[in-house]
Amino acid sequence: MTSRSLPLTHALLAIATVAIWGTNFPIMKVATEQMPPLLIAALRFLFVLFPAIFVFKRPKVPWRLMAAYGLLIGVGQFGLIYIAVSGYISPGLASLVIQTQVFFTIILAILITRERVQPYQWAGLALATIGVVVIGLHTGGDTTIAGLVMVLVAALSWAGGNIASKASGRVNMIAYVVWTSIFSMPILFVLAFVFEGWDLISTSIVTADAATWGAVLWQSFGNTLFGYACWSWLLSRHPAATVVPMALLVPVFGMGASTIWLGESLPAWKLAAGALVMSGLAISMLWPRLRPQQAGAAS
Repeated sequence: MTSRSLPLTHALLAIATVAIWGTNFPIMKVATEQMPPLLIAALRFLFVLFPAIFVFKRPKVPWRLMAAYGLLIGVGQFGLIYIAVSGYISPGLASLVIQTQVFFTIILAILITRERVQPYQWAGLALATIGVVVIGLHTGGDTTIAGLVMVLVAALSWAGGNIASKASGRVNMIAYVVWTSIFSMPILFVLAFVFEGWDLISTSIVTADAATWGAVLWQSFGNTLFGYACWSWLLSRHPAATVVPMALLVPVFGMGASTIWLGESLPAWKLAAGALVMSGLAISMLWPRLRPQQAGAAS
């Protein structure tokens, strides 16, 4: 399909997917109230791995690339995100700051594949950086420097995972996520045992209520398997430039849900930081589409 606009049903599916990804941040917070964060991350990828590994064939991708993706996404991204939202940064801000992965991906592409940075990308990066600085200047309460740093490192890990995924070529992303969990899940369990301890792990597993287990299962089936299935389906039917900008709505849903469900405040500085980061993302993601339209209008 060459159309630049999504049919209504496809647009609604894209919105549903980014809504799931955005609202997942306050759901993470709910889960960490009764379970330690590394255990939640380990359980997430355990339920992603089993029983799906018996359904999906292993992608024809080198093991080293799958290991890199599994470790960067599973351990680096989600391991740190769960720790961060457990008390170091508010879920709404985490959903915003994690989107800096777009710029980290650009930077890594420059260093690894020697891609050239366009002026509009530098402009977008500058705006987003100012937004992150605004957040850093307002730490305290539900946001700490440690939490901000953890989410930024998680975004860098996500960017590294993007590079590994790109090097893996065109594959079934659901199968790819399932099989790469072989590498993330055991490491996360080991880290949970080392840093959280067997006593806390066993107690939280036994005493966690239905809402907590529902939140954990939602991470695996709703956020990961269903989310990737929908996103991959859309990308297989439409140009990436048409689908990917929809991800700009993730922080909108994340901050909105955190405000409604958790009572997270939205002072002016948060809105300003959000506007700066989102503007930077919008420039980086939408400018390549807008420029040809402007050129056509001028001619």
